[in-house]
Amino acid sequence: MFGTTLLWTTGAMAYPFYAPPPPKEDSPVFSGDAELGFTHLSGNTDSQTLIGKSRLTWLTGQLTHSLRGEVRNVSKDGETSAEQYLLAGRERYDFSGPHYLFGFARWEKDRFAGYDQQLSVIGGYGRQLLESKRHTLSLEAGPGYRNDRLRDTDNEQLAVAYTALDYRYRFSEFADLAQEMSVEYTEANTTARSLTSLTARLNAKLSLRLSYEVKHNSQPPEDASERTDTTTSASLLYSW
Repeated sequence: MFGTTLLWTTGAMAYPFYAPPPPKEDSPVFSGDAELGFTHLSGNTDSQTLIGKSRLTWLTGQLTHSLRGEVRNVSKDGETSAEQYLLAGRERYDFSGPHYLFGFARWEKDRFAGYDQQLSVIGGYGRQLLESKRHTLSLEAGPGYRNDRLRDTDNEQLAVAYTALDYRYRFSEFADLAQEMSVEYTEANTTARSLTSLTARLNAKLSLRLSYEVKHNSQPPEDASERTDTTTSASLLYSW
């Protein structure tokens, strides 16, 4: 979204899609989470915001499969100011020890980012650097490919150098802080993403979360509105 939008949502415990920690020994074979938020203001200001996220994960032996979808829409006085869609799938193979291999494909469409759509395919190697009761830290990196479809011009075919990290600090049995970051470098630009979240668990299914998400493109197309999009949210979370 353009600017910072504060909203109440319902949804997922978190979206550990970049360098996620390994599944625990007692993790269910199939799990998921969902997030749906809507705000509407009328009177002196007429605006509405819709945000939806969903993630499904299932385990088969040493493989972890994940699917993710997101949609965001912001309008004010009948004019749309943000419209974003994302679909992604990820595979992770854990070796015995702290090492793993990963691969993911991601499709994005952002009406105001200057691209008609983007398709990325990335794979590589990851390592769990920390894993204790209070701290977890994992890093991953690898090469990839991205197809940028620009408006009124030919597609751009770009090689990608990718790296990401996921850090989590557990304050107690009921609260934790998470930081996810990724950087994708191409000869045309560098895209950096960050998600910072503070989660307080209410019970086995519900949690409250404060989060701050940033996406920065160092050199977007000329008709892009901004280089940096940020989203601030306070959420009621549900997982199964």
